[in-house]
Amino acid sequence: MVVLGACAAWSLITAAAHDGRPEGVLLAILAVAAGYAAGRIGGALLPVAAPCAGALAGVALTVAVPHLSPGPEIVVPLGHAGATAAVLTLSVGAACCAAWATSAPVPRLALRLLAAGIMVTAAVVGSTIGFVACSAVLLCSLAAGRVRRRGPGIVGLALTATLVTGLTWAVAGNAVPERLAESLEGRLTRQRVELWHDALYLTRQDPALGVGPGRFGELSDTSVQTLLSDGKPHSALLQQASEQGVVGVLLLAAAFCWVLYALWRTARPTPIALTAGAALTVLAAIAAVGNALSFTMVSVGAGLLAGLATARPLADEPAGSEWDVHARGDRPAP
Repeated sequence: MVVLGACAAWSLITAAAHDGRPEGVLLAILAVAAGYAAGRIGGALLPVAAPCAGALAGVALTVAVPHLSPGPEIVVPLGHAGATAAVLTLSVGAACCAAWATSAPVPRLALRLLAAGIMVTAAVVGSTIGFVACSAVLLCSLAAGRVRRRGPGIVGLALTATLVTGLTWAVAGNAVPERLAESLEGRLTRQRVELWHDALYLTRQDPALGVGPGRFGELSDTSVQTLLSDGKPHSALLQQASEQGVVGVLLLAAAFCWVLYALWRTARPTPIALTAGAALTVLAAIAAVGNALSFTMVSVGAGLLAGLATARPLADEPAGSEWDVHARGDRPAP
């Protein structure tokens, strides 16, 4: 709550300094907090049913409301593809967490089949990014059952997120080799890369406070010249840097690091902690190159999964592996 409160306070400070519009940031923070609270409650009362219901809700939203929120239709992959991939990724993570939370073989198999079905759904709706992301989470979850100590796994997730965000920043600053830059530009689209260049330019104008929340769209030349633009740089890292400065980036990183720390400390079985961590890390990677965090349902889902994975069920849970981790992730269970 201290980290989220600091994020909210800093958005108000930067908005006051540059006449920004912090409503979107405050809504996202509220969504994460609400999702986390619901996850803690649901995970305590219904450690299997709650994540299963969350997974089914994510699939239902993807199928029934493909765009997840109103807004201009932008050519793929600059449109709503990131949000769809993020929701499906979180849904797979929730289904896998539910599978690890039960000791009965049949329900565990059924929940893993649900996770595989969500992965197939991503391919059916045409979300290639979602299919790859869901596959990664499912494979990480299966591998987590053989992990004896969660500490190295959590460190690996942190390094993965750091690598993706660092590569995003390097592309924005033209600090990658020419051939790699051309390859990435072909996959990311030239428009997205130009938005990143604008975001980095605005960050250098005022690295302390940024240009103010919600003001990127009116100050970015690429965004202004685009016929259908949502006014965002399509990178959570660069949007935070350009609109709220270096402090905003540090607060965003602190929120993610705290989630990983909470997963390291949780008393839930190690496979649940690592599965949730893998799903949230993949979400961080998607958000680093897209606008997934601009959608309220993604923020709610991220908070919900984190809450489910750190809740304290009222009933005892089965150990997820031979050397399960409880308090710190470095001691075998008694």
